[in-house]
Amino acid sequence: MNKRISLLITFSILCITLLQSQPRIWNMKSIEDARISNSEAAKAVIREADKNLSATILTVMDKPLTPPSGNKHDYMSMGRYWWPDPTKADGLPYVRRDGVVNPEIDKLDRIPLSKFTRNVYTLSLAYYMTNDDKYATKAVENLRIWFVNKDTKMNPNMNFGQTIPGRNEGKGRGEGVLDTYSFVEMLDGIELLKSSKKFTKADNEALKDWFSAYIDWMLTSEIGKEENDAKNNHGVAFDIQVTRYALFVGKEDIAHKFINEFPEKRLFKQIEPNGSQPLELARTTAFGYSVFNLNHFIDMAKIAKSLYIDVFNATSSDGRNITKAIEFLLPYLGKPQTEFPYQQIKDWEKVQTEFCWALKRADEFSAKPVYTDIYSKILPASGKDNNYILY
Repeated sequence: MNKRISLLITFSILCITLLQSQPRIWNMKSIEDARISNSEAAKAVIREADKNLSATILTVMDKPLTPPSGNKHDYMSMGRYWWPDPTKADGLPYVRRDGVVNPEIDKLDRIPLSKFTRNVYTLSLAYYMTNDDKYATKAVENLRIWFVNKDTKMNPNMNFGQTIPGRNEGKGRGEGVLDTYSFVEMLDGIELLKSSKKFTKADNEALKDWFSAYIDWMLTSEIGKEENDAKNNHGVAFDIQVTRYALFVGKEDIAHKFINEFPEKRLFKQIEPNGSQPLELARTTAFGYSVFNLNHFIDMAKIAKSLYIDVFNATSSDGRNITKAIEFLLPYLGKPQTEFPYQQIKDWEKVQTEFCWALKRADEFSAKPVYTDIYSKILPASGKDNNYILY
């Protein structure tokens, strides 16, 4: 083999190894493979990033309502499953319809936040794929708009996240903290931006300041404590957010504490010995929420793995672990919805696909693939979906 090519391959392997060792939920080998092969998914993400170059993001300042604080810089959203009470003239207070999304959520900050984080990570991926700084420039510009610029930035709190009209005097709930979960994936994108001169030391420090303040709010506010006390997927997502943000800002002691406590605090309390997740199975979209929480378990396992801590295989004395949670769901993969003995009122095919991606991610923790023959029957070998890049 040509010596120069050999050195380039060695350097590439070293770079991937370094990036994989950073706290992330993405699979850097998969991303690098997509870049080298110029796959369908890679082309799709670049096309999306090209559209983002000329797009203007909405900020917290653009919402039509002002939070009870009187400060539009405070994020505000509405609970997904809460609807006007049809028995009341004014519809107040709103009532819950689990699994049925109220389109009114589009009026506030939840959708703009989601679009912003996808915008940043798409631009970041495009920068990594092409090494073209135009994508990094736009990603950094949008990060500054959302986190740094005094006229447009979001305050580092969720005091008005997932409010319910007519209840709790317009204050937020612990559930609102879940709205910022997409920041976890966005930080993976920021790791890719760090090789660009367009992402400056000042940008990095400003983001660290914001996330440091947000961690403080999560750990000390009443709403943050309420989410920390959640017994279902919300509590799991809280732990992952705190851990990822703590590692980003350099508070390793907090990250290690949450990771080390995670098996006993979350896994062993939410997964039964037979692998079921009772609090997720109680929902009207039981398969979907079980997979949703399973992916959160895997996210924490991925982050922990970068610190050489094995969360994926952590097992209680009576056999509770992530693998058991997978095995509980496996008999229903590829089967009609009628064979699932719990409720799943919508999106059966969609959540089946999401479970396949969870299986593919789970195989990262095994020396030899365990689930390939199972998920490959449902997942095409290639496609435009971002998952073909990220996992």
